[in-house]
Formats: sequence, structure tokens, C-alpha cells
Amino acid sequence: MSNSYLTYAAKRLGQAVIVILLAYVLTFVVVSILPGDPITSVLRNPQNGFTEEQIAEIIAAQGLDRPVLVQLWSSLSGFLTGDLGLSMRSSRPVVTLIAEVLPSTLILASAGLAVALILAIAVAYRTQFVPKRYGQGLLRGFPSLFLSVPNFVIGLALIHIFGFQIGLFRVINPDSFWATLFAAIALGIPVSAQIAEVLIANLDREAEQEYATVARSRGIGRTRLFAKHLLKPASLPVVTVIALTIGELLGGSLITETVYGRTGIGSLVQRAVSTQDLPVLQAVVSLGAVVFVLVNLVADLLYPLLDPRVKILGGQKRSPTTADETSISAGKAVTP
Repeated sequence: MSNSYLTYAAKRLGQAVIVILLAYVLTFVVVSILPGDPITSVLRNPQNGFTEEQIAEIIAAQGLDRPVLVQLWSSLSGFLTGDLGLSMRSSRPVVTLIAEVLPSTLILASAGLAVALILAIAVAYRTQFVPKRYGQGLLRGFPSLFLSVPNFVIGLALIHIFGFQIGLFRVINPDSFWATLFAAIALGIPVSAQIAEVLIANLDREAEQEYATVARSRGIGRTRLFAKHLLKPASLPVVTVIALTIGELLGGSLITETVYGRTGIGSLVQRAVSTQDLPVLQAVVSLGAVVFVLVNLVADLLYPLLDPRVKILGGQKRSPTTADETSISAGKAVTP
């Protein structure tokens, strides 16, 4: 591993840390200026039965009686050490609340990403080998169709068809295999659109290169040509697209969980918003920012390792030049 790559990785890591800290501070500021008084709406709600002495103890424990800057420093220090505070609603550690529901969301998001990748690769494969007169143009329009339909509409349609009509799963059991599968399909279809569009465009470009023409002249099969020669160079930009769609996966999973009645981060956020549970909101939004930044960091670090056309100069990533593209098309990898 070269010194230039290590320098590049160190700079990207430092930038990621700065972005995470700024995102946390911004989230704290936004949550702090939200309209409404959480103390009045939660603690002084007669249904909760808190006395004034108990309310004073909770306010002191949450640090809500201190200046805003002191609260920010205390909150940021706790965030860096893994202490996300206590829920104002249940007085339980926020870390515990997130740990209880996070696995369900991770399963759904991972399954949704798998569905998106499978669907995008399948559509991209067919666009390369289906003749135009047999519907290639229709296949190329699928990504736009997938992107235009919201995932909650897809989810409701799947519930109606496969839940109520066919009876593959029961709505009252949202964590079953079939319910999770169709929730992942509803989540993955819109996400697959962006991946498919980028993959199709790069496959079109790679299919016109000289090495692809030579491979076809040797009588290589379509599947082998696609899998061995076209897919890898065409899928490198997909790494960046996948990293960018992680935020959409997380946001879409919140809606999908609500549609399917799953207990996950979505339900936790819904309760926190309705009760103005600020520590929970702060923790969930910050967690989403951390995941998004880390995934994009991994993509940035992997790209120079996967693509020999990417050069690292002075700790900066340089995209392949026209000369690099020519060398690649001739089957000669340009080493950094």
C-alpha cells in the first residue's frame, strides 16, 4: 500500500470526522429550536402523573436548566463516548432503545439493498442482449418507472395482493419471512432505479470498447461476456451510487416500516416526534448521519483499490483520463 494512498485515506478519514461532528452540532441546533415545549408537553402532561419535584429532577438530569452551549458540549461529549442520554418519555437509556429496534431496520435495509442490486443487474443484463424490436426500449424505461412510484404505494399494493388476496403473509405478523421479503421489495424497487441507470449507461460504453468486440468475435457467450468482461468495469461507478443511496434506504425503511407495521427505527422516530423526545430524535438523526458518512468513506477508500485507472496524487483522488480509458479499452491496466 503506497504512501500516497495512506495520505489520501487519512485525509478522507479526517474529513469524515469533521462532517460527523458538524452534522451532530447542526442536528442539536435544529432540534433545540423546534416549536413547542417538551417539558410542558411531556413532563407536565397530567396523564404522566409527574409531580413538580419529579419534573425538577428530570430537568436537572437532562441538563435542560443549563445554558445551550453547556448542553451542546455535554451532549457532544456523551455522543463521542457512546452515551446518548436518557429518553424523556421512558427515562430509559437511548442506546438501549435504539439497540432494541436497530436489528429489524438493518435486516430490512440490507434486504432492500439486495433486492435493488438483483433487480438493477437483471434489467441491465436484458438491455444488453434483447433486440430493440423485442422491447429493449421498454426495459430501458423501467428505471424511470421504478423511480416515479413511491415505495409506500408499492408496499400497499404488495400487501393487498400478496397479503390479503393470496395470503402469503399476515399483516399482524410483519416480521415473518414473506412479510419481510415484500417489505424489502417495496423498499428496493425505487432504489434500484438509480443503480440500474448508471449500470446501463456504463454497460453501453463498455460494450462498444475494442476488447468487447474481440470477445464477441471469438464466439464467447452472452452471459460469460456480461459477467466476465462487461460487468466489473461497468459496475465501478455503481459503488459510488450505492453509497449515495444508503440515505434513501434508511429514509425509505422508516416509511416501509410504518406501512408494514414493523417495529424499527421508524416507529421509534414516530414516537419521539409525537412526544418531542429530544434525546431520542437527536440520537437517531445523528446515527443516520454517521452511517451515511461512513458508507461514503468506505466507497471513497475502495474506489482507488478497485479501479487501477484512479491515481492518488498528493493525497487527492484523480479520475481516469482519456488516455487511461484508451489503455483500459485495449486491455492494459494503468497502474497508479
